[in-house]
Parts: sequence; structure tokens; C-alpha cells
Amino acid sequence: MRSWLLLRAVLVCCLVPLAAFAEPIRIKDLVEFDGVRGNDLVGYGLVVGLNGTGDGLRNAPFTEDALSNILERLGVNVTGEQLRPKNVAAVFVTAELPPFSRAGGRIDVTVSAIGDAKSLLGGTLVMTPLNAADGEIYAVAQGSVIAGGASAEGDAAEVVQGVPTAGVIPSGARVEREVDFDFSTLNNLRLALREPDFTTAGRIEQAINDNFGRRVALMLDAGTVQLDIARSGQRSPAHALGRIENISVQPERKARVVVDQRSGTIVMGEEVRISRVAVSQGNLTLRIQETPIAVQPNPFADGRTVVVPRTDAEIEEEPGIGLAEVSGGASLSEVIAGLNALGVAPRDMIDILKSIKAAGALHAEFVVR
Repeated sequence: MRSWLLLRAVLVCCLVPLAAFAEPIRIKDLVEFDGVRGNDLVGYGLVVGLNGTGDGLRNAPFTEDALSNILERLGVNVTGEQLRPKNVAAVFVTAELPPFSRAGGRIDVTVSAIGDAKSLLGGTLVMTPLNAADGEIYAVAQGSVIAGGASAEGDAAEVVQGVPTAGVIPSGARVEREVDFDFSTLNNLRLALREPDFTTAGRIEQAINDNFGRRVALMLDAGTVQLDIARSGQRSPAHALGRIENISVQPERKARVVVDQRSGTIVMGEEVRISRVAVSQGNLTLRIQETPIAVQPNPFADGRTVVVPRTDAEIEEEPGIGLAEVSGGASLSEVIAGLNALGVAPRDMIDILKSIKAAGALHAEFVVR
């Protein structure tokens, strides 16, 4: 008991300077700048040159239609022909057009099969237009696909590693159209916090105003800070952002517990606090086993075979962890150390945290995935 109290005192002494002198974060890592955003692109195309791992055209007729259209545009008449190639696969091509992309620039694309193709390994994407939400073409993709896995099969076995039906083409698309947006004409810029918080927004406002020596930034709400370009004295919005994006601010985080039930993963922030509560946990196991017995009549006797049921029922209760008390205001390290000292498994710890939250003693947002 004395050693446990000593360990607890050491943990508290170590946590206090850590919280007081936590490393600040740059503003560029906390916010999104209004107007500085990417645009999602999508296209439908064909991957050719596969080694017999393409779509089965009986199950994916849209692949045959797309192949016929491409050949027709190239001057090859295939009207009425029965196309049955195994080296073609229909794919969706996705990409993100970065902010301030200029015509002629290159962007990466992701290629994903939509039919019953088994692998895109070694394939080549045929010229594919990429459209944005407004229906306009902003880029054109083409190139060799780098698949994310491999597959091999025989008559009686098949081995698949990774995801061979999806891949990437680095710098596989060329930008053909620029987004019509004149950043230099903005008089006000809004900084949108990735995690809205009034305290963090107020600290960003104060840090920017202190850097310029006058009132340049104004907090509008928990997720928005407005920047007045005229009052900043900078030649353009770009110069203003270049000056403020590297200003460091200490963000405020919400107390949050994230639980992944599938893998048994638990992630808790250092702000999590638990009120005084008592915890007891144990397991009750009920086993029922059926072992029927066949009873047969004696030789040459007048009778028939009868199946007699036989059931074994057993109840087993594990001793559990007993009743343990968690003191009020316990920090993250104290809670984890206490539960680990009791030998609680990760999945049992998830159930315990759920029960503590239901009892109103866990003061944090509880997220279950």
C-alpha cells in the first residue's frame, strides 16, 4: 500500500509540469483558411493490359460498353462484335485537386475496380477525364497502375495479399482547368478551427493581435476567427497568412474517451477525470453440453433403437477483481495504473468504462466505434 501511494505521488508530480508546459501548436495545424481548400475529382475509366485478371464481361456488361465506346472514338468499328477480353477492368478514378493548382500541374490519382476483376497489377489506365461536383473536367488521368497487393491461385487454392483490386498512379493526372478563385481580392479571411472550441479560438485571436500589435483578428464563434487584411498592413492576403500561420498557440482539448470494440483499443485524453466511484467486475459462464446415447434392444429381441438424451449443465463464476475504489478527480494516469494493477483485460476495461459513464462518474465524451 505504501509503494502504491508513493507511485501515485510520483505520477501527480510528473503530470503537473507536463500540463503546464505542453508544447504549443502552429495555427496552420489548427485551422483551415477560408478559400484555401482542395476539390474532389472523380472519373470512370478502363484499365487494360491485365494478365487475365480483368472483368468477366458476362457479369460486368458496362465494361464491354465502355470498351466499345473507346474503340469507336479511335476509329475501330466493333458494332455487333462479341467482345470477351479478360485483360480489361472498369474502374473509378478519384483524386483531389489541391488549392491554387495551375494548368499543367500533376496530381496523384487512386484507381479502384468496380467489377469482378481479381487484380489491377500490371495494368494501364486509359485516358480518363476527372470531373468535379460542378460537372466540369479539371484533370485527365492516364498511366501505369501500382497495385496495393498481389494474388495467386491454382485449381484448389488461392492466396491474396493486400488489396490487388485498388492502386495508385503517382502524378498520374494532369491539371487541365484552374479553379476560378481570385484569392488576392479578399478583404477578410476566416480561419475555421478543425475542432471548434471557444478557448482555443480566443487564444488564436489574442496571439494574432499580439503579433501585429493591434486588433487584426476577431473571434466570431467557437469555430471561426476573422482576419482583417486591411488592418494587418500586409500587401496581400497571402502575405498576411504567411505571417500568421506559424504563430504558436496552446490549444484546449475536450476530454474524450474513444473505444474500438472490434480491436479492444482504448484511447483517452489527459483531460479525462473520474469522480469517486467503486468498481467490481466478474464473469459468469454457463456451459450446457448435449451427449445423446443410442440404446439398442438385445439381439433377436422385439424392439427398436431409441436415442436417450443426456445433458450436462455447469455454471462457473470467476472471482473477478473484487470491489475497488477510484478516488474523486483521479487523472488519466491514476485510472489506468489502478485498473492495470487489478489485472483488468482491455475488453473488460471497456465494459468498466461504459458502466462508469452510465453512473455519471466519467466526465468525458465517450465515443464508441
